[in-house]
Parts: sequence; structure tokens; C-alpha cells
Amino acid sequence: MLSVVDNRPFPVAPRAFNLAGHVLARADRFGDRPALTLLGPDGDETLSFAQLTRLTQGAATALSAFGLVPGDRVLLRLGNSLAFPILFLGALWAGLVPVPTSAALTGREITRLSALVTPRLVVADPGIALPDMPIPCLSPDLATWAELPPAPLHLGDPGREAYVIFTSGTSGQPTAVSHAHRAILARQSMHKHWEGLGEGDRIMHAGAFNWTYTLGTGLLDPWTLGATALIPAAGTSAADLPALLQRSRATILAAAPGVYRQLLRNEMPPLPHLRHGLSAGEALLPALRDQWRARTGTDLHEALGMTEISTYVSGSPDRPAPEGSAGYVQPGRHVAILGEADTPLLRGEIGELAVSTEDPGLMRGYLGQPPPQGQWYRTGDVARMAADGAITHLGRKDDLLNAGGFRVSPTEVEAAFQDCPGLQACAAVQIEPRPGTTIIALFYEASCAIDENLLHQCAEKTLARWKQPRHYQRLDALPRTASATGTGKLIRKALAARYRRPE
Repeated sequence: MLSVVDNRPFPVAPRAFNLAGHVLARADRFGDRPALTLLGPDGDETLSFAQLTRLTQGAATALSAFGLVPGDRVLLRLGNSLAFPILFLGALWAGLVPVPTSAALTGREITRLSALVTPRLVVADPGIALPDMPIPCLSPDLATWAELPPAPLHLGDPGREAYVIFTSGTSGQPTAVSHAHRAILARQSMHKHWEGLGEGDRIMHAGAFNWTYTLGTGLLDPWTLGATALIPAAGTSAADLPALLQRSRATILAAAPGVYRQLLRNEMPPLPHLRHGLSAGEALLPALRDQWRARTGTDLHEALGMTEISTYVSGSPDRPAPEGSAGYVQPGRHVAILGEADTPLLRGEIGELAVSTEDPGLMRGYLGQPPPQGQWYRTGDVARMAADGAITHLGRKDDLLNAGGFRVSPTEVEAAFQDCPGLQACAAVQIEPRPGTTIIALFYEASCAIDENLLHQCAEKTLARWKQPRHYQRLDALPRTASATGTGKLIRKALAARYRRPE
């Protein structure tokens, strides 16, 4: 049996469509129900669905007053404030193209990225670095926007550009990804087949607004269904999250595995309202899922995806992923595991995950490059499909290790050390200690160096000899992308340069 799952038909968009209009289509019905609460240590800020709609329409009017026309791009230089989602939706409402960016970027970094997207306007909070370019700049003014006349909803081709967002840059250079208005329709299947999300839920997302995981799962999905989005305010640490989960009565938590690891290092209060957690952004190791279950009595459901297409494989409350796998292809998706040629492999064979280029959730393309061509878009993720369709993620294609001529998944190596006392996080990479010699090395975070005999024992329990690391090295922190919580994505390619020859 071939490694292909064809769960079509794809969702079809109306001929005239707008992403923001779709998300807020039922907001009038929800009225005074809380749409968004920013959870702060000194008090919360809450917007109802009625206020969110009114401010979105007012922001669209304010942006249009700058002489912008549909298709113009608006650079967002904002923190985790109420203004961020209002401006994101407001730009979309007016037919403009919001470009969310991380508030942590420096002036030099944002100048370089701005040159790629050529925005017509920048909207910025005070104190956040601006591009060194002659672009008009607007400060958020929610009070004024609430009084402005509402802008009409701009309708158009569902395939036109809706927003541009940058990849996280784990390869060293972020890339600008253009998405269409129709992309929101591809998320419909996630509500049931990953998130387990419904009207009346209260979902907390621990990420920053500019992350696609936060924008989609943390904001757009709950608002489409009438659920409440709960977002920790800027400066919130992982140690603060357990109390916020309890106080906010969150029913679902969405975060990256790194956040779950940090949560488990803290005391967890009773969470009677929490039904389950969602995990994405990096591989969820089985040991971490087990630890979360034991501590909270709830399950974690992983989704596999990327900035270019969001999630397309997942477990869910109705169909949990088999142990060690990421789950199943979502309905409305057409997915295959390919060999070197664009031909699906047999189930059980290891190859590269690919999604149909006709999928409405797939990006329009990278800026400056042609759109995806052919039948399949290769994701760069290596995986294996079981007989029942469950997909096990084995890492990025460029990250696979070579041990004795055999390919080894770095996540398989890392999983062997999840229960190692004192080890907080780890990453397996291939290094070249001397010309012509390559070995597997494990870099790890810990408060102090761990006895290598203990590390060897952990490896021997679950790894064949040829998969076991030959070098262990402690780092104060693994290299990661910028993140307000310190749990950004691992920059695996930066580790080889950290290699230190044993004395």
C-alpha cells in the first residue's frame, strides 16, 4: 500500500471572499462574549466580540485614510498588545496586507526584512525598532479607532495576497511567505481533528502574536467559532503560566514543547477546567507527553505543520495519535511520502512529506520566487507512514544524521535522554571532530555537567550502538530563535560550531 492519503475534497471559497470577514462572520451573534483576554500580573484586558469587530472596522478606516489601496502592505511592529490582532484584522478587512514581525528584531534586522516586503506603512508601539527606510509610521490609537465610521469589507479573489509572514529562520535566514485569503478555509478541519475546539471554549496560547501558531490556533480559530482567546501579556514567564491557567479557567492550552517542559518544572495547581493541551512548533517527544499526562491527567495532541501550510497532520481528542507518532492526515488534505522522484513510497518506508500544491492552505509562494509547481510541495520533513495512516516524524531532511552509513533521526536520539536526571533539553547533531571523521554528538542544557557514564547508560537503554552519541557537551542554553518566553525553535545548524574538543 502506498504512502498516500487523499482526504479531499478541498474546501471551496466563494468567488468574492475576505479572511477577516470570514473570521468575524458570526461576531454579531456573540456580542458581549469575551473574544480576547490579555492576562497580566496586574490585571486583565478584555475585548468582547462586538468591540473586536468595531475596532477592526475602525482600524481599517484609519489605515485607508493614509491613502493606502488594496494590496498595499502594512508592517506591524507591535508587542503582545490588543492593538496587534486589531490591526492584523483591520488591514485584512480593508484589503491591505499585514506583515506581522517579532518585536525582538533589531533595527538592522527589520530593515533587511522590510526591504523584502516593501511596506507602504509601519504601525509601531513605542520602543520597538523601526526599519531605517523612509516609510510613514502610525501609532496605535484604539480609543480613536472605536469612534471612526466602520470601513466596508473589501471582497475579492480568494487567492489574492492576504498576509505575509516570515519563517522562524531555523536555517539562519528568515524567508517571507505570502498567504492567500483562502488559507483560513483550510483551517476548518483543525477545529475538530486537532484542536477539539468549539464555541464557548477558552483557549490559552503561550506564544507571541506574530507567530503563525498563535495567530491561527490562538486567535483566528477561536474567533471563527465563538471561543475566547487567552493570551499572556508581554513579559509573562513560563513559571507564571500555571497560575494563569487556573485563574483564567482555560479549557485548552496551546504551546510549543519547550513551554510544556518548563511548566513541568513548576508546581502545577489543580486545573479542573483544562481538557487537553495542543503542541506544535517542534517535535513532541513521547516522554514529555507521558509526563504531562501523569501531572495533569490530560493529554497532549501534537500537530505537524510549517509556516508555509500551517498544520496538516495531527492527533485529536477524538482520535489521539498512536504513541510516538504525530497523528493522521487531516480531512481536506492530500498528503504523500515521496522518494527521490515525485513517486509515493510504500507504507513503512522513510521518505519526504509532501502536500498537494492544490491545497488552499498552501502558501502562494515565497516573495521573489515563483509559486510551488507540479503536483507536490515537498516540505523538507522526513517521515514514515504506518499501515493505518499514522505518520511518524523523523526530523528535517537536512538534519538527519549518518551513523555507519545508516540514516538516524535526531529526535530518536534525543528521546533517549528525556528522563535523564538534571538534563533540561538536548539536541543531537552530526559533527566532524577531525577531517574525514563524523560522529553523532549530543549537546544538552543542564545546571552543571552530567556524568558521562549516566549519559551512556541512558543511550544504551533504547538506542542501538551505532545510534548512540560519541560526544556529550553541556551548554548554558541551546541556540534558539528569538522568543519572549525563551522557548523559540532550535537552530540545529548552529550547534556544530559550538563543538569543544575534549581535553
